[in-house]
Amino acid sequence: MQIWNKAMECMPREEMDALQLRKLNKSMHYAYDRSPLYRKKFDDIGFKPDDLQSISDLSKLPLTTKDDFREGYPFGMFVVPMDEVVRVHASSGTTGKLTVVGCTKNDMENWTEILARMITMTGVNSSDVTQIAFGYGLFTGAHGLQYGMERVGATVIPISGGNSEKQLMVMKDFGTTVLVSTPTYALHLAEVAMKLGIDPRTDLKVKIGLFGGEAFSEEYRREIEKRWGMLATDNYGLSELGGPGFSGECELICGQHVAEDHYIVEIVNPDTLQPVSPGELGEVVITSLCREAVPVVRYRTKDISSLNYAVCDCGRTTARLSKITGRSDDMMVIRGVNVFPSQIESVLVDMEELAPHYQIIRYNKGFLEDLEIRVELSENAFTDKYGHLEAIEQQLKQKLHKTLSLTPKVRLVEPFSIERSPGKAIRVIDMRDK
Repeated sequence: MQIWNKAMECMPREEMDALQLRKLNKSMHYAYDRSPLYRKKFDDIGFKPDDLQSISDLSKLPLTTKDDFREGYPFGMFVVPMDEVVRVHASSGTTGKLTVVGCTKNDMENWTEILARMITMTGVNSSDVTQIAFGYGLFTGAHGLQYGMERVGATVIPISGGNSEKQLMVMKDFGTTVLVSTPTYALHLAEVAMKLGIDPRTDLKVKIGLFGGEAFSEEYRREIEKRWGMLATDNYGLSELGGPGFSGECELICGQHVAEDHYIVEIVNPDTLQPVSPGELGEVVITSLCREAVPVVRYRTKDISSLNYAVCDCGRTTARLSKITGRSDDMMVIRGVNVFPSQIESVLVDMEELAPHYQIIRYNKGFLEDLEIRVELSENAFTDKYGHLEAIEQQLKQKLHKTLSLTPKVRLVEPFSIERSPGKAIRVIDMRDK
């Protein structure tokens, strides 16, 4: 099993802890000296960089949020002059202002290095042909994966997102072996392929998928692997922290290895914001250790996960992030029950009669909130026989009740009636204010 940087990825825990503390001390001084935001945050609680004596002292510091980036729009988070910034990226900006980040030459080099590690973990090497079906633009994903693939030596097809028939033509004619996209777009491509008489498992050469941009369940992963005959890997990153490369799965699919020489991860209780025990679920909080243009201290991601510090069977010693189960701000309280979209997805994708395309509609029912789940029937299950449809609906309601302890409204819809997207799928539609 190939490892890109054994010195860092297989470093003993004690040495990694010592390295992180050295880098953290340097990063705290850097942020305090250069960033008005962090100088004020630290001064407000009476903290000086020299007060930090251990990694656990991080928990005493204030959190950074997306609002800090938005209030600093466009370049308020930058701590170097613009003539040192060689790249600007930003989030999609679907809510509020863009969250803008910049990179120095050194930031770009570090980013490419950790992406090469993440890519190598999946089994990709210089003999592979990679098709990047992320949209190119301000989004970090497509650009970052391209740099990492080129560093590893893989051939890159920067086709961008959309135009599925062209994607499949290129995939077949160019001999693509690796697909980079969102997981929902991978399933959409498989659907289009079958309609064109192309079986992804036998007619294409794709053997590895690197999927990011949105969380997806284990059931969704199995559906991708079944339709493509590929190894479907998950990776995680945020624009505010520099994009993809923060963590990714190795070939064993047993958690995402974190680039710990570049980032420190905390898992905190999303309500109390206090640290939780290793292995316990909580909200992911990240501190950068090497970023020059935009250092980030204790960024509150809102993503729910846990950390595993056991040495992986692949030989890597870095901490592993469990699969993101949802977001703390995605949690819905329905008639007193806490519900995450990922719980609903796990039920829907596990039923053969249903296609893995759905939407969750939130609406008010009197003074209470309620849900309607719209999900496509699979082509094989689609019928105009009411009794058959009613049986599928009842089975789905029973499974949802078993998982959620409540029974939301269910609507079965025709195949291909829910809009597809090469980017992030719109899973939750909020109608409560309407």
